[in-house]
Amino acid sequence: MLTRRDAIRLAAGATASLTGARAAQSPEKLKRLYDKAVVIDALSFAREWDDEEWAAVQQSGYTGVVDSLNRRDLQTAIDELVAWKKRVQDFPDRYMIALEAEDFLRAKRTGKLAVMMNFQNATMLEGDVDNVDALHALGMRCFQLTYNSRNLLGDGCTERTNAGLSDFGVEVVERMNEVGVLIDLSHCGSQTTFDGIEISKKPVAVTHSMIEKLRPGHPRAKTDDQLKALADKGGVFGVAALGYFIGRDPGGKTDIETYADHVEHAVNLIGAEHVALSTDFPVRGIASWATREEWYEPRLKFFKPSYDVQWPPWIPELDTPDRFRNVIAVLDRRGWKTRNLERLLGRNWLRLFKDVFGA
Repeated sequence: MLTRRDAIRLAAGATASLTGARAAQSPEKLKRLYDKAVVIDALSFAREWDDEEWAAVQQSGYTGVVDSLNRRDLQTAIDELVAWKKRVQDFPDRYMIALEAEDFLRAKRTGKLAVMMNFQNATMLEGDVDNVDALHALGMRCFQLTYNSRNLLGDGCTERTNAGLSDFGVEVVERMNEVGVLIDLSHCGSQTTFDGIEISKKPVAVTHSMIEKLRPGHPRAKTDDQLKALADKGGVFGVAALGYFIGRDPGGKTDIETYADHVEHAVNLIGAEHVALSTDFPVRGIASWATREEWYEPRLKFFKPSYDVQWPPWIPELDTPDRFRNVIAVLDRRGWKTRNLERLLGRNWLRLFKDVFGA
């Protein structure tokens, strides 16, 4: 039997990147392509959404981001969602809250940044599935089932055990499907990842991760089997741009070509229709504000040794707001077709958002 992923790849005729030699496009043509494209970073955030961050947004050419909000408890989550509503009221020429796929297209037409509300854990549910409905009503459209450790829904990626989703986790997945909330499996443990894909009736996302074959042993990486299962369900895999996620030497041998290797591995495995981009850090980047003492050293205590946190954590060509322009230049030199660059930049996220919570 053909899977959905197999059918798409056969219809396309070949995987996106390895299409044979062709001349690279001119910088001017790539710029026009990028400026016309819908560009979505599927996991970003800001230390402060101030004038400096807005300047970075304008430089980035981003159409939208999936923001990471504080999820300590229900009240904190509510406060975060209300704060974004206030921010949009204060800066109506800058931001709009993305509640459906079409909002990203509206943002593109009007020069605003569409922001989708996301939580990187389910702790804010406080054990009550009805809070999915409550937070959805306030604008939430995505959250991770687990972060690194175990919660009431299941095991995270650094948990000692690998138990998968709990009964409550299954109930939450079913409610997310019913209400229209995107399931994010980025920090989930291996079995939780498989369970989330299998139990969901709708496509799911890994908004920000990397390839286990290229970063073996890292708990945040996803295996080929997980990617195949994700694609068979119609999901999308976002490649994170943190240097130490995609390699062990972000200050040296790990570079933008390494990032492109992760992207191409995923595309060659599951097809250009299921792979997209993300960062896992602010639009302005990390180097402009992070210090070893304030960024690196606390993470050595917060994360388990298996997380293999490195300093510096950034790759220079990915740490500036024009990072995705740099990425498509690399992929263009590798022979990518224009339509697949457009899919990678944002069209795949748009399709997934439409599948999960409507046009």
